[in-house]
Amino acid sequence: MRIKVMQDIMAANDMIARENRRIFDQHGVFVVNLMSSPGAGKTTLLERTLAALKDEFAMAVIEGDIQGQLDAERIGRYGVPVLQINTGGECHLDANMIRNALDRLDLAGRELLIIENVGNLVCPAEFKVGEDRKVMILSVPEGDDKPFKYPLMFMKSQAMVVNKIDLLGMVDFDVEKVEQAVLALNPKMAIFRLSCKTGEGVEAWLDWLRGQVRCGGKGERRSKGAEEQKR
Repeated sequence: MRIKVMQDIMAANDMIARENRRIFDQHGVFVVNLMSSPGAGKTTLLERTLAALKDEFAMAVIEGDIQGQLDAERIGRYGVPVLQINTGGECHLDANMIRNALDRLDLAGRELLIIENVGNLVCPAEFKVGEDRKVMILSVPEGDDKPFKYPLMFMKSQAMVVNKIDLLGMVDFDVEKVEQAVLALNPKMAIFRLSCKTGEGVEAWLDWLRGQVRCGGKGERRSKGAEEQKR
């Protein structure tokens, strides 16, 4: 029965995600799961973020794609450890893929790990990987109907970046309508309007991310192994 199979899959994934979370907490690394549809600007936002923060935080990146290493090659130019995961057809990264990747990625001394998920507004929202924060990108050219068509992504994320605002007025996209719809689904969503092309609004995103890393998303500075000590 499909429902039972899916329940088993999600339960197994969540168990591995908890193990990933234990590993991340043990190393004191803050983890962001970056999600969007293809072409929304994940890699470009990641490049902007690395350029601004790589001298403030010890960072690493996991790149998820169905195939190829183009994004990993782009990110590698910023001098941070980057690991490519090719899913071979899967439309998302799952906890087991991340767990296997951690055997090849040294987290010692790392403060911020960004996981760039496979481009998709559906599956990545369902699969936990052990992250601290889910962040999604919605780009202006995609249209303003996405919160109504793919509500789970907006409900599960803690922050939304509205990217490519330099195109507002050139395409049919009502940013206020989008934000109202998103906040109705998720009143705690942090929302950032920005353009990776022009740089407008990027600093607000960076300030939010700085605060999340420094406080571990919990309102106090994160210390290595703090979560383990609480258990």
